[in-house]
Amino acid sequence: MILQLNLSAIAVAGQVAWKRAKPVIVRDVVILPALGFLGLILLWWMVALWRSDLMPTPAQALVANLDFILNPFYERGPGDLGIGWLLLASLRRVLIGFGLGALVAIPIGFLIGMSKPAMMALNPVIQILKPVSPLAWLPIALAIFNLAEPSAIFVIFITSLWPTIINTALGVSSVSKDYIDVARVLEMPRWRRITKIIWPASLPYIFTGLRISLGIAWLVIVAVEMLTGGIGIGFFVWDEWSRLNLSSVFLAVLVIGLTGLLLDYAVGQLQVLVTHRRPKAS
Repeated sequence: MILQLNLSAIAVAGQVAWKRAKPVIVRDVVILPALGFLGLILLWWMVALWRSDLMPTPAQALVANLDFILNPFYERGPGDLGIGWLLLASLRRVLIGFGLGALVAIPIGFLIGMSKPAMMALNPVIQILKPVSPLAWLPIALAIFNLAEPSAIFVIFITSLWPTIINTALGVSSVSKDYIDVARVLEMPRWRRITKIIWPASLPYIFTGLRISLGIAWLVIVAVEMLTGGIGIGFFVWDEWSRLNLSSVFLAVLVIGLTGLLLDYAVGQLQVLVTHRRPKAS
C-alpha cells in the first residue's frame, strides 16, 4: 500500500514537472529557433529587394529550385545529377578523410598526452602545421596524387587531424594523477591503465575534438571541390555561380548548413551512446 502511494506521488510529481517544463521546452526548441530563421529570411528578403537585379527573394529561390528539391536524385546524363547525388559524393569524401584522420589523430594524441618527450618533439610540428590553410595543402596533394579525388581526401585528412590530436592529448593529460597512482600501487599493467582509466576519462575530450574536426572537414570539402571540379556540392556552388544562378547557390548553402548540423548531431549522439553522458552545448 505504501509502495503504491509512493509510486502515485512520483507519477503526480512527474506530471506537474512536465507541465511546468513543457512551455519552456516549446519556447527554446520551437519558438526561438523559428524566430531566428524568420529574422534571417527577412534579412535575405530586404537585401534581395535592394539588389533585385541579381539576388532572388526567398519565394523566387523556392520556385526556381523546386526541381532540385522534389527530385534530388535525378540522373539526366553525364554530369547532370540531382543535388542529392552531389551531396552524397561530398559526404563520401569527407567521411573517408575524416575517418582516416581520426585513426591517426587519436593514437598520436594519446602518445603526446602520456609522454612528455613525445609532447616536446611533436608539439612544435603541430603548432606549425595547424594554421596552414587547406587551400595551401591542395597543390601539394595534386602534385603527389595527380588526381582530384585522392587529393581532396588528403586535404580533408590533414586539416582534420589537429583538433582531435590536441583534444585527445588534453584529455589524456587531464586524467587525475590519483587514479594513475592507485593503478600503479595495484600493479595494473600499462595496457589496462589505458583501457580502464585513461580511455574512459578521455572520451569526452576525444569526442569534442572529433566534432570540431568533422566540422572543419565539411568546411574544407566545399572549398576543395570548387577548385578541383568534378561531382560534389562544392563544385555545384561554383558552377551555379558561374551561371549567375544565385537561387541554386542559396539552396546549396542551405543544404550544406543542414548537413553540417546533422553530422554534428550524429557525432553527439554517438558520444551519448559511448559515454552515457550528454555533451555540453557547443
